[in-house]
Amino acid sequence: MAGNAPDIQTIKERMRKTWMAGDFGEIAKFIQHHADDFISDLNIKPGIRLLDVACGTGNLAIPAARAGASVTGIDIADNLIEQARTRARTEGLDIHFEVDDAESLAQPDAAFDVVVSMYGAMFAPRPERAAAEMVRVCRPGGTIAMANWMPETFIGDMFKLIGRHAPPPEGVPSPALWGDPATVRQRLSEGISELNTKPVTVIFQYPFSVPEVVEFHRIFFGPIERAWARLADDERESLRRDLEAHWNHNNEATDGSTRVKAQYLLVVATRTAS
Repeated sequence: MAGNAPDIQTIKERMRKTWMAGDFGEIAKFIQHHADDFISDLNIKPGIRLLDVACGTGNLAIPAARAGASVTGIDIADNLIEQARTRARTEGLDIHFEVDDAESLAQPDAAFDVVVSMYGAMFAPRPERAAAEMVRVCRPGGTIAMANWMPETFIGDMFKLIGRHAPPPEGVPSPALWGDPATVRQRLSEGISELNTKPVTVIFQYPFSVPEVVEFHRIFFGPIERAWARLADDERESLRRDLEAHWNHNNEATDGSTRVKAQYLLVVATRTAS
């Protein structure tokens, strides 16, 4: 990176702190149904070896283990891994969770039948490396499946809104590029024999008002919590107003609650058989 751009280790440490900020476990509760549907559609068979990359608190790993898969989950944030372990213990599920980096996985080559990531690996600062690692650890003929927020949709626009108030590190591509089919095909061009993509609509449903939703995310969603901490008081209120306007514009509820549609790109790739 040129000029005064931070080095990759500095970027990664910032990223780790971002996802450890707030409490993503609270956010995850409201999108668990996204993960349940994602795993159900993959038709997971008992005994398959599955890796959940950037697993967070286990939203994909938990239903995959319930379906009988042998599951490993990795994430860069220690506190999220601890929450995932607690969830697995509570359900009596034998899932191996560990702190690891999506760009340099500690897993051996071809170790998994299925590699998944939902709203996770898309945030790796060097997407080509994350893509190569997912391919490497997937067995020949195995499946790589991702759910990536799309640009020019509700979440993609929210990323841009936050970035206008608190710009991301120089040189890091937008995570929402993982939601662009052409970009995905470029990043997953090596070692892949088949790749299919399609947009999927999901619902954010909160039993409280838009201002309360924005405050909920300010407290618990790491990227907003960290952006908020960087801003002066007047800048914080500007960010709050813009976030409330964004949620209000997309809110379909009329009863004081909040219901917003968002779109992710479903990516399903097959590793080339050898």
